[in-house]
Amino acid sequence: VPVGAIITDKNSKEVFELTDKDYRFLLCQGGRGGKGNWEYRSSKNVTPMYAQNGFKGQERDLYINLKLIADYGFIGLPNAGKSSLLKEITNANPKIGDYPFTTLEPNLGELEGKIIADIPGLIEGASRGKGLGIKFLKHIEKVSLLFHCLSCELKEPEKGYQQIRNELKSYNAKLLKIPEIILLTKTDLKSEKEVKLSLKILK
Repeated sequence: VPVGAIITDKNSKEVFELTDKDYRFLLCQGGRGGKGNWEYRSSKNVTPMYAQNGFKGQERDLYINLKLIADYGFIGLPNAGKSSLLKEITNANPKIGDYPFTTLEPNLGELEGKIIADIPGLIEGASRGKGLGIKFLKHIEKVSLLFHCLSCELKEPEKGYQQIRNELKSYNAKLLKIPEIILLTKTDLKSEKEVKLSLKILK
């Protein structure tokens, strides 16, 4: 299984997490093979019609979930310009459009050996299952740095910022402890005066 896989036993709820490519653990003990008729051949009987059955191994019902292993994460409201930024600075080629929820799945890009995860935009109530973001918040639980993308098009940028912070807290308060850099996006669509006003409000 790939690094980042979380394996849960459906009955005992025991959890195994693969955090390193060299990590090994035994989930099920394999069975023991039997003996085919070749093992019982002799000079008098070169094709014996006898074979010995083996023994079955262990069986478990397992659920495998995958967390992407990324160094940095892009977060923000829908249509905040996260995917455009990812495409601009990395080798990623995400779908880009001027409408909410263009990003339906996490996108990954590489910048100077670091992996950046762009997750779908979060809306109010995401931590309770609304929208798409809640499904993918797990992918940023282990990043070392978050880039919070805020669009200059927001009439109340501070409200939009706090909305995302509230959703992170509701999902997992530990996400609030991850260092964060605020990126003001789509500045090319606003006047210099409007951009400065947004910066002043956020400060």
